[in-house]
Amino acid sequence: MIRRLRKHRAEHSSVQLVKPLSSASISCHCIGDRYNMSRPADLVQGTLDALILQTLALEPMHGLAVAQRMRARSRDVLNVSRGSLYPALHKLEQQGLLRAEWRLSKSGKRAKYYSLTRAGARHLAKEQKDWDRLSAAITLVLKSS
Repeated sequence: MIRRLRKHRAEHSSVQLVKPLSSASISCHCIGDRYNMSRPADLVQGTLDALILQTLALEPMHGLAVAQRMRARSRDVLNVSRGSLYPALHKLEQQGLLRAEWRLSKSGKRAKYYSLTRAGARHLAKEQKDWDRLSAAITLVLKSS
């Protein structure tokens, strides 16, 4: 049962570390995964929306460009799969945090470009504040002796 569960997690993970932090390959599935609690990348799954919003706060871009920008800004550590990115983009659009419009990309193909709405900017500010609080608390616990 545990092997099947781990295989399912590996096949359906949404964000993977391109350059593992340790010798083992690390993929993200969810926060609170009791089998992989020591894997720091598990926190990324819960922050995918914030990562997308932050990336789009810089400039409007299409989905593939969002994934490429996140990978580049993380120094090739984060690799967001299409199977996770596009549903998240659509969800954020439905929530009114992103707006989308069809445009021609630099390659000349039609692509859906996403940009942050005012509500999205407010939500991002709240997410950043929550992340700062959480990461500071985690740092306190990990650095405590």
